Amino acid sequence: MLKGLIFDVDGVLMDSMPYHADAWVQAFREVGIHITNMDVYEIEGSNHRGIVDIIFHKAGLEPHPSDYEAFLKRKREYFLRNNKAEPFKGMLMCLQALKKKYKLAVASGADRTIVNALMDKFYPDIFGVIISGEDVSRGKPDPEPYLTAACKLGLKPEECMVIENAPLGIKSAKSAGICCVAVPTYLPEEKLIDADMVLKNHAELIEYLSGLV
Repeated sequence: MLKGLIFDVDGVLMDSMPYHADAWVQAFREVGIHITNMDVYEIEGSNHRGIVDIIFHKAGLEPHPSDYEAFLKRKREYFLRNNKAEPFKGMLMCLQALKKKYKLAVASGADRTIVNALMDKFYPDIFGVIISGEDVSRGKPDPEPYLTAACKLGLKPEECMVIENAPLGIKSAKSAGICCVAVPTYLPEEKLIDADMVLKNHAELIEYLSGLV
């Protein structure tokens, strides 16, 4: 029986990934590594350590232990300075209805400062559990983020459903043994085929979720 819903944040609750991507592009440019926003969309969901590892290794480089905190700080500064993220239309009302029947959580790869700021501003008092990239040792695609969220909700994985929009997040959910519904936000539908269900857009997602109440 479905008892809990776990949401990714960027691209699912918030139209925010372009600002995250811009921030990462600027942070890596400072050390001579040139990437595009699409490079970031492809690895969306990973926490900052995972993103630093992936981008450095693609560039044929090895990050220094001090790089992780330094990149997190610079990326956060760029994001907060330029962020114009908005919640997807209709999501708040949908979640308010879902909360009456289900336990709700978020599991994001973004850092705690950003996740909490977005949830406090746009989705106050909605989520019983908030997992950020800093709350787990292994980010998506590892199952730890979604297993941690389910555990903190007091639920078994099979009692939950994950809502995602990125390949690494889908792999994380499926590895955790959790049903995953995906919506294409910044990537084409064919990138999300490992999900149990792929909806066409947020309007269809809201219609589907509303039918669960």
